[in-house]
Amino acid sequence: MSSGTDKIISSIMSEAQEKADSIIQDAQVEVNQINDKATKDAESEKNKILDNGKKQSDMRYQQIISEAKMNARRAELEAKEEVIDLAFEKATEELTEKASSDDKQYVDSLLGMIKEAACEMGGGDLIVQMKEEDIAKVQGKISSVAADIASATGISTTLAMGDSINTIGGAILKTQSGDIEINNTIEARLDRFKKVLRSEVANVLFN
Repeated sequence: MSSGTDKIISSIMSEAQEKADSIIQDAQVEVNQINDKATKDAESEKNKILDNGKKQSDMRYQQIISEAKMNARRAELEAKEEVIDLAFEKATEELTEKASSDDKQYVDSLLGMIKEAACEMGGGDLIVQMKEEDIAKVQGKISSVAADIASATGISTTLAMGDSINTIGGAILKTQSGDIEINNTIEARLDRFKKVLRSEVANVLFN
């Protein structure tokens, strides 16, 4: 190969090398740009995922706290209800015990319940129903109660003993025709006033 040919080949090779180097350099710049963009995109995506994860984590945390508070409140209310129910059971037991004795306070209360119901009915000729044991407790005082009712209502009043009933205590009063009846037994009074009594018992127990 002549020296002239060598020079031409050398020149071509040199030019090719320069172009190759330039292409490689440009390619490396592009690769670096792509890598930089990918890194930024990945970082951005990672932050989004972390942000979303944090939001979801915060939401779940709040949900757990809310559920825990509701469960605690429910448990507290159930516990209070149980205590109140026990208080009523205890009160019913004590009332049953009092009503089964000759306790003067109970007898006075029984006469008061009869008078209260009779006055609410407006007096007149009424039938009184009580448990068998209570009839003897009020027998000697019933005419005096009838006089008090007549005085309070302005209507002549008689109180006749009717059939005995199954009750803790108290009385049921009804007209002779049976059209009007007031249940003033201890059980009925507890049922009527239970809502108010529950509130009062709760205030005493928990305030």
